[in-house]
Parts: sequence; C-alpha cells; structure tokens
Amino acid sequence: MKMIHCADLHLDSRMEANLTKEQARERRQELLGTFTRMVAYAGEEGVRAILIAGDLFDGAGVSRTALHVVKDEIVRHPGIDFLYLRGNHDPEDFLRSFEGQLPENLKLFSDTWTFWDYGEAVVGGVELTRENQKRIYDILRLAKDRINIVTLHGQEADHGSGDGIIPIGKLQNRGIDYLALGHVHSYRLEKLDDRGMWCYSGCLEGRGFDECGQKGFVLLDIKAGRVKTQFIPFGIRQCTEISVDVSGLDTSPRMLEAVRRAAVQIPASSLVKVALTGEIPVDAEKNTAYLLQWLRENFYFAKLYDKTRLAVPYDSYRYDCSLKGEFVRLVSGQELAEEEKEKIIRMGIRALAGEEPEE
Repeated sequence: MKMIHCADLHLDSRMEANLTKEQARERRQELLGTFTRMVAYAGEEGVRAILIAGDLFDGAGVSRTALHVVKDEIVRHPGIDFLYLRGNHDPEDFLRSFEGQLPENLKLFSDTWTFWDYGEAVVGGVELTRENQKRIYDILRLAKDRINIVTLHGQEADHGSGDGIIPIGKLQNRGIDYLALGHVHSYRLEKLDDRGMWCYSGCLEGRGFDECGQKGFVLLDIKAGRVKTQFIPFGIRQCTEISVDVSGLDTSPRMLEAVRRAAVQIPASSLVKVALTGEIPVDAEKNTAYLLQWLRENFYFAKLYDKTRLAVPYDSYRYDCSLKGEFVRLVSGQELAEEEKEKIIRMGIRALAGEEPEE
C-alpha cells in the first residue's frame, strides 16, 4: 500500500509581501497546479490515500476557484482517499462547499481520536484544541500487531504543553510506526523510538524566504510489516538565500562576477535573496542597482541586501593631504558608532568622486 503524507499547502496564500501583485496571483495559481499535479502523481503511482496533515488552505475567505479545484480533484479520484486533518489555518468554507454531500473518499478527523482501517495499516489522528491537548495522548490506544500511522498538526517538542505543542515524549513506545506531522514548513525525519519515526513533510511550494530549499511531500510504501519513506521534491519554484563575500572587490563588474559564480547552480525559476558580505575598499565603486538588475533579469524574483563593510585604513589617511584624507580624518574623529562612520564615509567618498549617493 502506498500513501502520500503532505501538509501546509496554504492554498490561496496572498504572497504579496515580496512579490508584485501579478507574480502573487501567478504563484497562487501555481500552488493550485502543484496540488493537482500531486494528485495526478498519486493516481499514476497507485497511491491509496493522501494524508493532509493540516493547513490545506491559508485562512478564511478562500477563493471559489481554490475550493472548486480541491473539491473537483477529490471527486475525480474516487480510488484515492483524502484523509484531511484541519490545521490552525484551515477554515470551514471548504467543507461547506460540498453542501452536506461529502464524497466517500474524503475522510475527516475531529477533536477526538479517529481511525481509518486499511487492512495492513491503520491511520489515526486528532485535531488539537485548547480543551483536548492535555488528555489525548494518555487515551491513545494502538494495536501493536498493526502498522500504525498517526497524524497531528502542531509544533513538536521533547516535553511541555501549550497551544499547538506536540510532546514527542508522550507518543513514544505507543506502537506508532509513522507519525505524520504538519505545521513546520521544512522536511524533517527523526527517530521516534525503537519502533517508529516522526516526520514533517514540509510544504509543497516555498512561498517566501522563510521557506527556502526543496519542497514536496513524503511517499510511504507500506508492505511486509514495514514503512519505507521517500521525500519527493515537487515544487516548481524554489526559494534560495545566499551570501556572497565580495571582500577586496572594488568595482561593480567584479562584484557581479562573484554573484554569478555563487548563483550558477540556482535554477532561473527560483526566488533568490542575495546578501553581499565582507569588507570592501573605501573608494570601491559598488552599484547595488546594477547588481539587482542582473538578478531580476536572470531569476523569477530577486532581492539584494548590502551587508558589506568598509575596510577603512585610518592610519593611511593620518597624513594624507588630499580632500579625501581630510574628510576621513574628520569623520573618524567623531563620537559615532563604527557603522555610522562607515555609512558617512561611503557617501562622502561617492560624493567626492562625483557619483550619486546610494539610497
């Protein structure tokens, strides 16, 4: 038996914090497209059930398009069960869209333990609430001679309690073979105990730079009393953050070459954030707009942060009779933070060279 574990799809997420409105609109459609591709993949691979461990949607006010796309995929694939455990972002709108006529292959969880029997495996889960999360672990009963898959949505912790906290210690030695978790947006697979493992599948698509790296879902292959897992990268775009050390480089073309080398393996479809780091000469010619333009021409979306510092050799300016030397000595003698001095010196050197100050 094959099963897919996915979570945190956040369909209909706005994504307008970084992207233009047009790009955000395009990304919302891409998220829906990735969901439908995953369902198609499940059909092709003979997957029996898709386990959605919370946050299928991003919040209230889900668009009719998103509701209809998900509903249609479920109805069009009666041979695949959709085991849907709602997370902290999921609204009621989706279930209402069925107008009380839920398809047989849509299996829901609730605030009490619910189990679905697949012969060689049993899938159980519960939606965490403020009222139930202190008692649900003590009442969990699983047959030790079955493959037991349990799903929850929340933040794992070794111990402790609180809203949305999943104390891993209370789930150890309960007969769990695979603990399918949602809430954390990066793939993570860890040992639960001598018998089982716990796993965050991560989200299907990275939506911002707090969701960098490959995204996808986990394919479970259950046979001969064992659960084999495989992470399947599936996102069509990837969010990537890189630091580029431009120490000692004194011109924009040289800095651009360093950026090019650092970004050579990044697909053009990616969303990229670049941070320039290191110490550069006082009189370096650094045009961040020029660098950003290249990034925008070569990637779907790009951001550039300048975290460089000036390598100010104050001793070499001590007896410099030039206007630049006099300016550097004047600034260095002020009671200012080093970062503030560097900013003033940078702007002053550019002005003395007849260049426009950086914004």
